[in-house]
Amino acid sequence: MLNNLRDSLQPTMEKLGRGFASTGLSANFWTGVGLAISFAAGGAYASTLFGVPNYLAAVVGGVLLLVSGFFDMIDGAVARVTKQASKKGAFLDSTFDKISEVVIFIGIAAGGLANPVWCMAGLGLSLLVSYTRARAESLGVELKGIGIGERAERMLILAIIGMIPFANSMEWAVILVSIVAGITLVQRIVTTAKKL
Repeated sequence: MLNNLRDSLQPTMEKLGRGFASTGLSANFWTGVGLAISFAAGGAYASTLFGVPNYLAAVVGGVLLLVSGFFDMIDGAVARVTKQASKKGAFLDSTFDKISEVVIFIGIAAGGLANPVWCMAGLGLSLLVSYTRARAESLGVELKGIGIGERAERMLILAIIGMIPFANSMEWAVILVSIVAGITLVQRIVTTAKKL
């Protein structure tokens, strides 16, 4: 869904890409920055283990998750502007995205911000959404933009709903991510089966 918005933001992303490219740092560097910030977000979510109040942990984790998502867009913009898009960069970006999701869900579960069973469901379904795309594309079926909940949408749900100040907001965010990921998984399976 957000791919359509991303297309409309292309001129802005190009300007940002040029700005970040002017530092001389590669797209892969910015991919690594995004991953490092997602580790910080996971740590913030888990910080309740050390006495940080739940709401503060959710807000700091959510802000860091949004910043991580920003760098997830920047790396691609830098690669396009510098004409250094590569298979290696695409592989690192995709793999780091999955590592990031694992770290985020572990942080949420470890911090007691949501039921660990829902965290496992959300993580498992999220990884299956990515797997179906990778497997379908290995068979020649393009799935970019297919489904209501790609990674960007799922991370936005966690970050934004998790920061809303009401009881169990993060649990509801994780439940919603699980539902959205489950629907997306079904949409991708059906689309791929029809096209094969």
